[in-house]
Amino acid sequence: MKKTKDNIRSNWTFNEALKIYNQSFNELLYKAQSIHRNNFNNSKVQMSTLLSVKTGSCPEDCAYCPQSAHHNTNLEKEKLINITKVKEAAIKAKSSGSTRFCLGAAWRSPTDKDLDIVCEMIKEVSGLGMETCVTLGMLKDYQAKKLAEAGLDFYNHNIDTSEEYYSKIISTRNFDDRLNTLENVRKANLKVCCGGILGMGETVDDRIKMLITLANLPKHPESVPLNQLIKIPGTPLEKEKDLDPIELVKTIALARILMPYSYVRLSAGRTEMSESTQALAFLAGANSIFQGDILLTAENPGKMKDIKLFKKLGIVSEELSLDHNA
Repeated sequence: MKKTKDNIRSNWTFNEALKIYNQSFNELLYKAQSIHRNNFNNSKVQMSTLLSVKTGSCPEDCAYCPQSAHHNTNLEKEKLINITKVKEAAIKAKSSGSTRFCLGAAWRSPTDKDLDIVCEMIKEVSGLGMETCVTLGMLKDYQAKKLAEAGLDFYNHNIDTSEEYYSKIISTRNFDDRLNTLENVRKANLKVCCGGILGMGETVDDRIKMLITLANLPKHPESVPLNQLIKIPGTPLEKEKDLDPIELVKTIALARILMPYSYVRLSAGRTEMSESTQALAFLAGANSIFQGDILLTAENPGKMKDIKLFKKLGIVSEELSLDHNA
């Protein structure tokens, strides 16, 4: 049970966060786990399922993404799928224990016509008693309002990395474009799902600055997905150096400390993580994962693999909260 949110800060400095990050590993994890236990059930993990509803041909040039039209990744492209397929996938996800169903579309920003179709998808998923989340690219203020009117719970729009490193990863939009969409989402009274990607060649300072950007928003994101880069052949980052697992865990711990009431999701890249790394990530404060064999277009650990890991760790999936504040 969450306690009264009376210790939220939105004025973190880089030096403060760096000092926390540079504590001994044991001290950092102890602090993160203590905060986690104060605000969450430490043995429960929120389960989400992510479905790609429009795949490939994206005009953005994100260096990590196989769906970019700028990269030759031999990805099978798919136009916006029909609502029946979405409903079938959501029913399957719910039966597997997911409480949140997320829809992803490879757009720079949706057209109003496409947005209307996505709104119908949202209504179908909400009708199943699941939380809804979509990631559709940049939104204008009226588009965010339309999604809210359709019953959307969360909007995902990751900032990816620090403002300083952002142009090294993406040139077709800038950091402020991301922040402007987040502002439009908040103005529409939608919950925010916003995080980043680790292992793209950024420095520790970049990771800390990314987290500070999120923690210093007027309101913390309710959900903070932290992804480990999946090195897809054909993308500019396919030969990037592997991320040190300890650096991943320390970043998760810092996220938990800076944003004590946010769900921190151990997102993309779990297929490459050992059970020990995932166990440390949960200890550091991660309390949400994506389940299912495919995460948009990349591999994700299968259901049975997650069930076995959860059994070893004594972790169970979280039920849907009645107030939808998860």
